[in-house]
Amino acid sequence: MVSVRGKRTKESSGVYIDYNLIFIVLFLLAFGLVMLYSVSSYEANLDFGDSAYYFKHQLFPTLLGIGIMLLVAHIPYHFWNKVSVLAYLGSIFLLLMIIPFGKTVNGAKRWIYLFGVISIQPAEVAKLGMIVFLASVIVKMGPRLRIERNFWMVLGLCVPVVLAVYGITSNLSSALIIISIALIMLFIATPGYSRFLLLGLAVLALAVLVVALAINADSLGLGGYRFGRIQVWLDPDADVSGKGYQTLQALYAIGSGGMFGKGLGQSMQKLGFVPEAQNDMIFSIICEELGLFGAMAVIMLFILLIWRMMVIANNAPDLYGALLVVGVMSHIAVQVILNICVVTNTIPNTGITLPFISYGGTAILLLLTEIGIVLSVARSIGK
Repeated sequence: MVSVRGKRTKESSGVYIDYNLIFIVLFLLAFGLVMLYSVSSYEANLDFGDSAYYFKHQLFPTLLGIGIMLLVAHIPYHFWNKVSVLAYLGSIFLLLMIIPFGKTVNGAKRWIYLFGVISIQPAEVAKLGMIVFLASVIVKMGPRLRIERNFWMVLGLCVPVVLAVYGITSNLSSALIIISIALIMLFIATPGYSRFLLLGLAVLALAVLVVALAINADSLGLGGYRFGRIQVWLDPDADVSGKGYQTLQALYAIGSGGMFGKGLGQSMQKLGFVPEAQNDMIFSIICEELGLFGAMAVIMLFILLIWRMMVIANNAPDLYGALLVVGVMSHIAVQVILNICVVTNTIPNTGITLPFISYGGTAILLLLTEIGIVLSVARSIGK
């Protein structure tokens, strides 16, 4: 028997299974499939003659992912320590394979196709690889991380992966997520806040500089895709290039949903107005169909998911287990925050999906693998 804090009582001799975590994940997956069908049915029928096209293509990796999650949950989590270097090098290798073998979809070269049918997004693999590798390195470094040089050396190990993700795939959002995961794991593992405060101030100063340059890009003769996105973010209504169209339509969807929404399946913006609504902008359709109430319910589910992982991390048998859980927790939390901020135009559009809900086979498989690792750590509590 387990207490509400996730600790095992002395009378208990069984394995700790966090049913709360499992229920939340399964509910998010079921909700995601329902919303995916609702959001994509119109365009799927137009493009493929099958309103359930996206639903069917998401259902298989979801069921497969649940199986993988249960399998990984029964693998002792210290197994990942043994393959951490392989996971790191394998992530870089897969990213490099995009150069000769990558396929371009919607203008982005981010996928590798196996046998012409199965697609893999190496940037998603890199997130899991970085979690496994950094947890191992941080534990091996131990107290030596307090030395400034060692801290920056460990953080520098992320640079090759971040540069590969951004340089090869032009996927800024995934690069930001990977560096965020690394910083949060290091923050948890090392005492003292001064270096993180300095990093935060440096990032803030850089962001202000970039925004200032974007505002004055025309007068300074600066161009570029990134500056254009910032200009659209600052004033999507004034954009004449059409880049702000998706953001505006998403905001219209959010605004028209009201408190309780128009009803499941009743969205107007999904009828070709919000491009690729089943991917990055699915949260806007959730707001339109289920209203503020539905949106807050989804956010609350993610908060509960993060809370359960915090409980498991706090009660993990050792630092390595705790860091694995913290890495997964960081990945999900950062990605959810970025997605909702993008959809609400709080930050520039970075093209990032909503975990467990947005369309994407590789993402769902890797996310459920990560949840399996968390459950594996949970099963070791009290042993």
